[in-house]
Amino acid sequence: MAAPTEQRIAVPIDDPNADTEWNDILRKHGVIPQKPPSPTPMIEEAILEGRRIAHENRLEGKELDELDELEDEEDEAFLEQYRQKRMQELNNLTKKSIHGTVYPISKPEYSREVTEASHKGPVFVHLTASLGTNVESKVLSGLWRQAAKEYGDIKFCEIRADKAIENYPDRNCPTILVYKNGDIVKQIVTLATVGGVRTSMLQVDDLLVEVGAVDAKDMRVVKRKRDAEDAKEEALMGKGVKSGNLRHASAVDDDDDDWD
Repeated sequence: MAAPTEQRIAVPIDDPNADTEWNDILRKHGVIPQKPPSPTPMIEEAILEGRRIAHENRLEGKELDELDELEDEEDEAFLEQYRQKRMQELNNLTKKSIHGTVYPISKPEYSREVTEASHKGPVFVHLTASLGTNVESKVLSGLWRQAAKEYGDIKFCEIRADKAIENYPDRNCPTILVYKNGDIVKQIVTLATVGGVRTSMLQVDDLLVEVGAVDAKDMRVVKRKRDAEDAKEEALMGKGVKSGNLRHASAVDDDDDDWD
């Protein structure tokens, strides 16, 4: 007589992650794995933490006149704390602002004005194009002037590339060289990797932060980023209003067509 064959019962499983009584029984007996914990609480916690940090730092980067405008909205003690902090930062910047302009240098001056000077602080050099048709070089010259004015504590220099390095090709201009402690720590050849002709002070700020010339929390850096974000948000809101107006105009036109 043949041995009876073992019969297996197929366990119906629709969705092993579904919250059903049947799935609870299967999990209890190890038929299906335990349901992984929901990521929702972690996400909500991260969002709340982000909001808390943003709220605590809401006055970062604001200038004294902007702080004065918030007297009716913020706690006076909290506001005064930021006023004192901002005044201290401004005083420190004033003491350190020993430059404030772009230094045009020659090859004989290069070692003294750049290499040796970089032992006292970072030096940023713009190797300019020999041809006046190089648009990127013109853009960087303008940014260099603005940066030198805003960051008077940092030394910015300019020299024609072929005067600094014999036969240096114009196609590699503008070139940025950053010196610290007598060595080149950063080199950027043309503005292609940082924004091209659309390069702005935001990218210059990023470079200064990257090489450690300024802190990421520097009020000048924070303010420019905040202003850029505000401008972007306003532009998006403007587009939304325009789109809404267009839809409204289209709806009006459709209504007019019904009367034709």
